[in-house]
Amino acid sequence: MPTYTALTTLPGEAAAEDLADALEGMEPEPTGVGVFEIEDGSSLWEVGAYFLEPPDEIVLALMAMAHGAAPFAISELPEIDWVAKVRRELTPVEAGRFFVYGSHDAGRVPPGRIALLIEAAVAFGTGHHGTTLGCLRALDRLVDEGFVARNVADIGCGTAVLAMAAASVYPNPVIASDIDAVAVDVARANAAVNGLETRVECLEAAGFDHPRLAEAAPFDLVFANILKGPLIDLAPSMAAHVGTRGLAILSGLLVVQAEDVLAAYVAQGFTLRTREDIGEWATLVLTRG
Repeated sequence: MPTYTALTTLPGEAAAEDLADALEGMEPEPTGVGVFEIEDGSSLWEVGAYFLEPPDEIVLALMAMAHGAAPFAISELPEIDWVAKVRRELTPVEAGRFFVYGSHDAGRVPPGRIALLIEAAVAFGTGHHGTTLGCLRALDRLVDEGFVARNVADIGCGTAVLAMAAASVYPNPVIASDIDAVAVDVARANAAVNGLETRVECLEAAGFDHPRLAEAAPFDLVFANILKGPLIDLAPSMAAHVGTRGLAILSGLLVVQAEDVLAAYVAQGFTLRTREDIGEWATLVLTRG
């Protein structure tokens, strides 16, 4: 069955949310509507809708005009077995001692590596993205330097690949949290398939807003692989939950956004320990105090 997409951009989150609400009431009804900030410093937001039959182009044009948006770009997507495509195109990822792979590459795991299985059906967070890869590399370097974290949290964990990596090299269980309940389910499934269900505690939380995270603080090491805006908003909570001389590994931000994020954390008492840029993405390792 073909899928149709309608995408546009406009300035401002409130306007984008209003347009998304209007799209929800269309006929034919979209199967999904998404609102995303374009992380390029333009202050533009993307609004997209997905349909199982061709959308009414006149209605979309009128909606765009009424909400001050660019004209919708309407496309028909080909029918693709995305899981099969991912399995063909995603190769294993190596980040020092860590080897991240899908079940289709189980026979390629080299000896002596810490192997982490992430199914292709939930590919974001497998390590192929520059942000996740940067965090894995940062952790690998910390282990080489002799840094031992006894209390670790992965905030916005997604597939929990970072939490599982930390749980594989450090002595105590790791807390992995995400604001998305589906992501928490995925994290639990990944921990179980890697035999780490007793080593990775998965929970649903917005940032550090959970009694378990408050109870476990202060942390020696916290991962936050999210986005620029949420990272900046998280800075005061990060300072409150990371112990003195503890570390925060931050990513999910573009190279051009790194200085803004760093400034927010310096204002909370953090200092830059290392930075790595992979393509257009940056990873920061910060020390508190």
